[in-house]
Parts: sequence; C-alpha cells; structure tokens
Amino acid sequence: MTTLVVGASGYLGSEVAARAGRDVVGTRSADLDITDRAAVLALVSAVRPRVVVNCAYRNDSWAVCADGAAHVALAAAAVGARLVHVSTDALHGGRPTPYGDAEPPTPVHMYGAAKAAAETAVTAIDPSAVLVRTSLIVDGDGRSKQIALCRDMIEGRIPGGALFADEYRCPVDVGDLAAAVLELAASDVAGTLNVAGPEPVSRVRLGELVAARWGLDPARIPVDTVAARGLHRPADVRLDASRAAGLLATPLRPVSEILARPLT
Repeated sequence: MTTLVVGASGYLGSEVAARAGRDVVGTRSADLDITDRAAVLALVSAVRPRVVVNCAYRNDSWAVCADGAAHVALAAAAVGARLVHVSTDALHGGRPTPYGDAEPPTPVHMYGAAKAAAETAVTAIDPSAVLVRTSLIVDGDGRSKQIALCRDMIEGRIPGGALFADEYRCPVDVGDLAAAVLELAASDVAGTLNVAGPEPVSRVRLGELVAARWGLDPARIPVDTVAARGLHRPADVRLDASRAAGLLATPLRPVSEILARPLT
C-alpha cells in the first residue's frame, strides 16, 4: 500500500514518512508546489497512492494552507485514495472551556482562517476524509520549534519576548501524533477529530518543563500574558481529545511525561 506524504520534509511529515514503511513517497516544497493544482493532480495520478497524508502548511500562506489543501483533496479523490488532512487548534479563537471534535472554527487571524477554509474544502470534496485537529507538537529531544522557542526565551535569545501565563495548549508528542495519523489512515474514521495531548499547559508551564529537562534556570523564564500585551491571538485553546483516546490504540501521552526526565 503506497502512502503519499505531502510535506514530508517538515517536522511532522518527516516523522509520518519514517513510520509509514518502505512503500512511501514523500514530497517537499522543492519537489511539489501544492498551490499548482495541475502539478498536484499529475503527481498523485502518477503515484496512485492508497493513502494521502497532507502535512503541508505555511502559517503565512493562504495559497498553501487553503488552496493547496483543496488541490491535494481533489487529487486524492480522483484516484480513490484515503485522505488524512492535518489541521490545527489555531482555527479556534480561544475560550475557558475545551473544544470538542466537531465545533465550528472561530479564527481570529489569517493562519486560523486559512486552516478553517482548508477544512471546509476538504470536507466538501471528500466527506470520508479524516481531519486531524492537533495542538503544539513537541518531543523530548529538542527538535520541536516549540521546545526551541522555550529554550531561546529562557536563555535570553529573544529580547523582549515572553512566555504567556494565560495561553494554554495541549501539546502532543510528534511520534505519538505520527502513529495516530497512520492508524487513522488505516481506519474509516471520517470528519474532524481532535488528536492532542491530554494535559493542557500554559506556555509558562511548558517553559518550566523544558527548563527542568535541559537543566536551565526556571527563574529566567520571561513571563507575561496575552491580555496584558493586547495581542490579537487565541489564548486559551484546549482540545478535548477524549474521543481520539478511545478510538486509537496509539497512546497520546501528557507533555509532563514526554519531558519527564532531565537529559544527561
């Protein structure tokens, strides 16, 4: 069974491709411009995969996130491939209570709006596709840009930057997420599904976990709030992933477990 991973040079895409086995084809932005509908159709028609996993995104590009997602969905449908589309919690606007799987998007910035538009297009083109809404993607070895951001803040490499005490997410391990994506690819689950860690943490708490793992001084964490800075961005976005936890054999571990032990 051939699996096509779109965006295989990215953080999640490379992990999915590595776990997909030998019969996998991965694309990079240098290989495939997903904003080019004809190019996407040509590639998918040539590969004729049984599964297509779309991990491609650019948070500053509507064409990649929204139009590109539609092109991938159209191409996958044309060859009858199972489609897993990776979405994001950033399409929600933030609130004190967790978001369920099927809640409508409430974006407050362009990236969230683009990902919301992508979900609309994918669902219209292929109602049998599964749309994986996920959160901050992390790991225990420091490859994650979210972990790198925390370290840079603590070590003073971002002057004026801060980790926000009122910004909550549900971090998920990149390996757990990749395994979950491939498990969903082999299932008949359709529609939107939250796939995230079970432990909501603030950015400050994530910084504390990172400091403990890498032996950094937590007192050096620059702390602020989204509210105090008047930023137009979602703050409290917690995904209720209980349905995914019940459906999947893949464990979705809490971030405190992922970052449990100091590196030696």
